[in-house]
Formats: sequence, structure tokens, C-alpha cells
Amino acid sequence: MEKTQIEKELRVAKRKSAKPMLWVSLISMIMFFAGLTSAYVVSMKREDWVTFDLPDAFYISTGVIILSSIFLFLSKMFLKKDDINKSFLFLAFAFILGLLFVWFQYVGFKELENSGLYFTGEESTVSTSFIIGITFMHVLHMLAGIIVLIVVIYNHFKKKYSSADMLGFELGAIFWHFVDVLWIYLFFFFYFIR
Repeated sequence: MEKTQIEKELRVAKRKSAKPMLWVSLISMIMFFAGLTSAYVVSMKREDWVTFDLPDAFYISTGVIILSSIFLFLSKMFLKKDDINKSFLFLAFAFILGLLFVWFQYVGFKELENSGLYFTGEESTVSTSFIIGITFMHVLHMLAGIIVLIVVIYNHFKKKYSSADMLGFELGAIFWHFVDVLWIYLFFFFYFIR
């Protein structure tokens, strides 16, 4: 078998396994956050549990992350039409909104702190430790998503994507939409279960 034929078969095998491997990692993240939110529910029965309203910044960040997913969806639509410039523009907007989301999460943490709710230390409570810890873990996943978007932006800029070859873009979009949906779940979880 020729070397180029082997390389071609390896690329095909890699393309076939990429999405299933991504889904396996996403399922593990679902299990991780399901465990954290389950522990939150169980801990609510403690006598020292404190309830509080979500910071305003969390409401804003939820709207921002939804817009980011919409822009990424539009970017993919334009890529399918081989309108590279519009696709890149919407991808850049999705990225900027992702950064804005992380900023509003930070502002939300500060709002909690300013209202006397701390993650650690003598003044911390179990409930604030949970909400800040779970939200922080999500922000870490968002930062991974931002790195993924940087790679997608770089490859898009290098014109590696087209309607005929979108695998890298699709993988990045799946991960990004996943962390977006994960935040929406966490937001409504914290909103309704206090």
C-alpha cells in the first residue's frame, strides 16, 4: 500500500472517530456537573444552609452566552454557503461574547462577595461555596471553550474550513454550544433550587 493511501485512510479514520470521542468527553462533563448539582440538593438539608438571590451579572451573562451561540450558529450557516467573510465575522462576534460571558461571571462573583457571601474562609457558607464552586468549574470549561474558539478562528483565518471541510469547525461548535447549554442548565438550576 502506498504511503499516501495509508495517510488518506488514517485521515478518514480520524474524521470518523472525532465526533464520537467528543461526545464521550461531553457525557463525562454531564456526569461531573450532575454529581455537583446532586450534592448541592443533598446539602440543602443542612441547618446552616443560606438562600440568596442570584447576582444580576449572572442574568446578563446568560443572555450574552445565548447570543454567542446564535452568532456561532450563523457563522456555521455562512460557512456552509462558502461565505467565508461573513462566517468569520460571526465567529469573531461569538468569541467576543464568550469573553464577555467570562467577565460577567467574574462580576457575579464580586456581587456575591460584596453582599457578604464568600467562597472560603470563616464567613463562607456551604451554599455560597457550592454556587461559586460549581460556577467556577463552568467558567473553567468556558475558558477551554474560548481556547477551542481561538483554534477555530485561527484555522478559519488560514482558510482551512469550507463547505466541503467543516469537521474542525463543527467540533468546536459542538463543544461551545455544549458549555452554553450547560450554563443555561446551571442558571435555571440555581434560580429554581435555592
